Amino acid sequence: MAAGLRVLVTGFEPFPGAPVNPTERLVAALRAAPPALDGMAALRAEVLPVDYDAVGPRLSAIGRDFAPDVAIHFGLATECAGFRLERLARNRFEADRPDNAGILRAAGKVCAGPDTLPSGLPLEAIARRLAEMGLPVEWSDDAGGYLCNTVFMLSRAHACDGFTPAMSGFVHVPLTGEGPGFPFSDAGLMAGALAVVGECVGEGQSAVGSRQSGF
Repeated sequence: MAAGLRVLVTGFEPFPGAPVNPTERLVAALRAAPPALDGMAALRAEVLPVDYDAVGPRLSAIGRDFAPDVAIHFGLATECAGFRLERLARNRFEADRPDNAGILRAAGKVCAGPDTLPSGLPLEAIARRLAEMGLPVEWSDDAGGYLCNTVFMLSRAHACDGFTPAMSGFVHVPLTGEGPGFPFSDAGLMAGALAVVGECVGEGQSAVGSRQSGF
């Protein structure tokens, strides 16, 4: 592995009931102005399809091309009021609406593996950093039954060929905009997302250093 970590940040395209997705704009902003963080060799930002049949192959393609060490997945939850840190990926489909291809998945397992897998992100450190910045934080043990949880589970289970990040997890965010009706603006989303990336890079570098030292 080259010096530093390869970090992947993903968002989603708009989907039924959400014609605007701030995570899509987050990816565009990261592409336009990639951050320079100590310990990060490269950052790649990708918009994932809201399509059950396409999202797994897309993760596989990213894995083969980029081989991320860290994968931070962002998604929209219109009902949340801040950065919602997801603690558990659940191995289930429980969608109440179809994807962008019109598919409504029947209840069942997302992939082979256990019923749940914990986030691999340093959630406590992320929560502290976001709170220090004055950004609202929420906690959740259920990322839903839609594409957000699907990606979370596929990522944590290494269920997509070639996509095996050592650290991965999911963070939900609310709609962004200006005014009292929004928890934060696009600028606040960007600042918080960079803080999440920074904490993950720091944790990832520590883990790599420990392995290389034999501890």
